[in-house]
Amino acid sequence: MKPRIHVITLAVDDLERALRFYRDGLGFASARVLGAQIAGDETHAAGAVVVIELERGPVLCLYPRSELAKDAGVPRSAPSRTELSIGHAVESRAAVDALLAEAEAAGARVTDRPHERPWGIYSGYFEDPDGHLWEVLWNPALTA
Repeated sequence: MKPRIHVITLAVDDLERALRFYRDGLGFASARVLGAQIAGDETHAAGAVVVIELERGPVLCLYPRSELAKDAGVPRSAPSRTELSIGHAVESRAAVDALLAEAEAAGARVTDRPHERPWGIYSGYFEDPDGHLWEVLWNPALTA
């Protein structure tokens, strides 16, 4: 397997709420629903998924938690906030502060106010409406 990722899918409890948060709240203009015409049943997943084209990277998909479990052939489980975080690097400390404020205004819960980390970055975290952690960070090594 080559070390690359093309698609990241986040399980969500309410697809419309997630679409509003990412498109209207965070400004991910490319967010759109695909596959809504594909109906599922007790064992086969429905097709409605939000697809977000990301700059220079993978595609971010939002998929109902129940449908992701069916699609993957695993039992549905409770979400865990500490399984992973998604990092979003910005160009300055001020941009970290601004993006966390924007996320909070859109309905996110800021879980860790930004501050200097001992390893040389400035960052803070927010939790989207489905509990996914996003770290907003400024790393001088990435912008130098």
